[in-house]
Amino acid sequence: MGRALPFLIVLVATLVALIDCLSTDRDDVRGLPKVVWCLVILLLPVVGVIAWFFAGRPLATEQPAGVPPAGGSRRRQPKPVAPDDDPEFLRGIDTSRSRDDAELLRRWEEDLKRREEEG
Repeated sequence: MGRALPFLIVLVATLVALIDCLSTDRDDVRGLPKVVWCLVILLLPVVGVIAWFFAGRPLATEQPAGVPPAGGSRRRQPKPVAPDDDPEFLRGIDTSRSRDDAELLRRWEEDLKRREEEG
């Protein structure tokens, strides 16, 4: 077991670094493109893992939304994760629901008017 422990530590560290790299937004990765970082982590397990955590991973200090980072360029707004986080989607629901409700009301009024004329 003692001889397998270093191997297991390297394997776990490599998997953690690879999963972290793959789950990081490509615009937040520093230094190299995301694909290159994955190859470095896989081909150079110890060096690649250390390099990822010190040179490739996004900095832990996140900037507030709308505040440009120290480099000067503005980051794009984060994408909505779920439909109810997307204001455009919610606006579309309200608009289509209002149209559908108005159409339904118009049909009911026509039907009521027709029934009053018949009876």
